[in-house]
Amino acid sequence: MTIKKHGAAAWQGGIKDGKGSISTESGALSEYPYGFAARFEGKKGSNPEELIGAAHASCFTMALSLMLTEAKLTATQLDTTAEVSLDQVEGGYAITAVHLTLKAQIPGADKETFEDIAAKAKAGCPVSKLLNAEITLDATLLE
Repeated sequence: MTIKKHGAAAWQGGIKDGKGSISTESGALSEYPYGFAARFEGKKGSNPEELIGAAHASCFTMALSLMLTEAKLTATQLDTTAEVSLDQVEGGYAITAVHLTLKAQIPGADKETFEDIAAKAKAGCPVSKLLNAEITLDATLLE
Protein backbone atom coordinates (compact mmCIF):
# COMPACT_ATOMS: atom_id res chain seq x y z
CA MET A 1 0.00 0.00 0.00
CA THR A 2 1.29 3.45 -0.93
CA ILE A 3 -0.22 6.65 0.42
CA LYS A 4 0.57 9.85 -1.44
CA LYS A 5 0.05 13.37 -0.03
CA HIS A 6 0.84 16.66 -1.72
CA GLY A 7 2.37 19.98 -0.83
CA ALA A 8 3.12 22.78 -3.26
CA ALA A 9 5.22 25.92 -3.48
CA ALA A 10 5.30 28.89 -5.83
CA TRP A 11 7.98 31.60 -6.11
CA GLN A 12 8.31 34.91 -7.93
CA GLY A 13 11.46 37.05 -8.10
CA GLY A 14 15.02 36.77 -6.89
CA ILE A 15 16.16 35.11 -3.69
CA LYS A 16 16.20 38.21 -1.44
CA ASP A 17 13.49 40.34 -3.05
CA GLY A 18 11.29 37.46 -4.17
CA LYS A 19 8.33 35.96 -2.43
CA GLY A 20 6.76 32.59 -2.33
CA SER A 21 3.69 30.78 -1.14
CA ILE A 22 3.09 27.28 0.12
CA SER A 23 -0.06 25.19 0.03
CA THR A 24 -1.08 21.79 1.32
CA GLU A 25 -3.47 19.28 -0.16
CA SER A 26 -5.68 19.44 2.96
CA GLY A 27 -5.99 23.20 2.75
CA ALA A 28 -4.36 23.69 6.15
CA LEU A 29 -2.03 26.05 4.29
CA SER A 30 -3.32 27.85 1.24
CA GLU A 31 -0.89 30.16 -0.54
CA TYR A 32 0.74 30.95 2.82
CA PRO A 33 3.72 33.32 2.38
CA TYR A 34 7.33 32.27 2.77
CA GLY A 35 10.58 33.87 1.76
CA PHE A 36 14.20 34.73 2.45
CA ALA A 37 13.40 37.20 5.25
CA ALA A 38 11.19 34.67 7.06
CA ARG A 39 13.84 31.99 6.76
CA PHE A 40 17.01 33.91 7.52
CA GLU A 41 16.03 37.21 9.14
CA GLY A 42 13.21 36.30 11.55
CA LYS A 43 10.51 38.17 9.61
CA LYS A 44 6.86 37.14 9.40
CA GLY A 45 6.06 34.21 7.16
CA SER A 46 6.85 30.53 7.06
CA ASN A 47 9.95 28.59 6.08
CA PRO A 48 10.83 25.00 5.21
CA GLU A 49 12.46 24.32 8.60
CA GLU A 50 9.35 25.10 10.65
CA LEU A 51 7.27 22.97 8.30
CA ILE A 52 9.71 20.08 8.70
CA GLY A 53 9.57 20.64 12.47
CA ALA A 54 5.78 20.46 12.49
CA ALA A 55 5.85 17.37 10.28
CA HIS A 56 8.45 15.65 12.46
CA ALA A 57 6.72 16.51 15.75
CA SER A 58 3.36 15.25 14.49
CA CYS A 59 4.83 12.08 12.96
CA PHE A 60 6.80 11.22 16.10
CA THR A 61 3.79 11.88 18.35
CA MET A 62 1.54 9.64 16.24
CA ALA A 63 4.17 6.88 16.22
CA LEU A 64 4.48 7.18 19.99
CA SER A 65 0.71 6.96 20.42
CA LEU A 66 0.65 3.79 18.29
CA MET A 67 3.45 2.17 20.29
CA LEU A 68 1.82 3.14 23.60
CA THR A 69 -1.44 1.57 22.41
CA GLU A 70 0.43 -1.61 21.49
CA ALA A 71 1.86 -1.61 25.06
CA LYS A 72 -1.70 -1.23 26.45
CA LEU A 73 -1.02 2.36 27.57
CA THR A 74 -3.03 5.45 26.67
CA ALA A 75 -1.65 8.96 26.94
CA THR A 76 -3.87 11.66 28.36
CA GLN A 77 -1.54 14.27 26.84
CA LEU A 78 1.45 14.24 24.48
CA ASP A 79 3.07 17.60 23.63
CA THR A 80 6.02 17.56 21.25
CA THR A 81 8.13 20.33 19.76
CA ALA A 82 10.81 19.86 17.12
CA GLU A 83 13.70 22.30 16.89
CA VAL A 84 15.22 22.10 13.40
CA SER A 85 18.81 23.35 12.98
CA LEU A 86 19.75 24.93 9.66
CA ASP A 87 23.50 25.48 9.56
CA GLN A 88 25.81 27.07 7.05
CA VAL A 89 28.15 24.34 5.84
CA GLU A 90 30.68 24.05 3.06
CA GLY A 91 28.77 24.43 -0.16
CA GLY A 92 25.68 26.14 1.31
CA TYR A 93 23.22 25.25 4.04
CA ALA A 94 22.08 21.96 5.53
CA ILE A 95 19.59 20.79 8.10
CA THR A 96 22.02 19.19 10.50
CA ALA A 97 19.87 18.28 13.50
CA VAL A 98 16.38 17.99 14.89
CA HIS A 99 15.81 18.07 18.63
CA LEU A 100 12.47 16.69 19.80
CA THR A 101 11.12 17.72 23.19
CA LEU A 102 8.25 15.65 24.55
CA LYS A 103 6.14 16.20 27.64
CA ALA A 104 3.81 13.28 28.26
CA GLN A 105 1.10 12.27 30.69
CA ILE A 106 0.58 8.53 30.51
CA PRO A 107 -1.28 6.92 33.42
CA GLY A 108 0.31 3.64 34.47
CA ALA A 109 3.57 4.16 32.57
CA ASP A 110 6.84 3.72 34.40
CA LYS A 111 9.91 5.78 33.45
CA GLU A 112 11.86 2.89 31.90
CA THR A 113 8.98 1.71 29.70
CA PHE A 114 8.19 5.30 28.69
CA GLU A 115 11.79 6.07 27.69
CA ASP A 116 12.09 2.81 25.75
CA ILE A 117 8.89 3.39 23.78
CA ALA A 118 9.75 7.07 23.14
CA ALA A 119 13.19 6.09 21.78
CA LYS A 120 11.60 3.50 19.47
CA ALA A 121 9.07 6.07 18.23
CA LYS A 122 11.88 8.55 17.53
CA ALA A 123 13.78 5.99 15.47
CA GLY A 124 10.72 4.49 13.79
CA CYS A 125 8.62 7.42 12.68
CA PRO A 126 8.73 7.86 8.88
CA VAL A 127 9.94 11.47 9.08
CA SER A 128 12.87 10.44 11.32
CA LYS A 129 13.79 7.85 8.70
CA LEU A 130 13.63 10.51 5.97
CA LEU A 131 15.92 13.06 7.58
CA ASN A 132 19.68 12.78 7.18
CA ALA A 133 20.37 14.67 10.41
CA GLU A 134 21.16 13.98 14.03
CA ILE A 135 17.85 13.50 15.85
CA THR A 136 17.81 13.84 19.63
CA LEU A 137 14.99 13.56 22.15
CA ASP A 138 14.28 14.89 25.64
CA ALA A 139 11.27 12.95 26.94
CA THR A 140 9.62 13.87 30.23
CA LEU A 141 6.94 11.73 31.85
CA LEU A 142 4.76 14.03 33.90
CA GLU A 143 3.04 12.85 37.07
